[in-house]
Amino acid sequence: MLRTATTTALCGLMIATLPGCVRTVTSAATLPFRAANQTADWMTTSQSEADRNRGKKLRKKCEKEYNPDYCGN
Repeated sequence: MLRTATTTALCGLMIATLPGCVRTVTSAATLPFRAANQTADWMTTSQSEADRNRGKKLRKKCEKEYNPDYCGN
């Protein structure tokens, strides 16, 4: 009788803690993929970022020396 009660209590405890374990395992399994995606995002430049950087470079160049070929007005 004691063994059955102990087994039932142990099973109840395992079932109660199982969702936390599943969540932890899922989080640990997806971590490398999230890290790889973030690294790829940091290492690549989007087209809008490239355009913004090019415009900034041209404005600085116009401030230093005026040239009607690449400066507006």
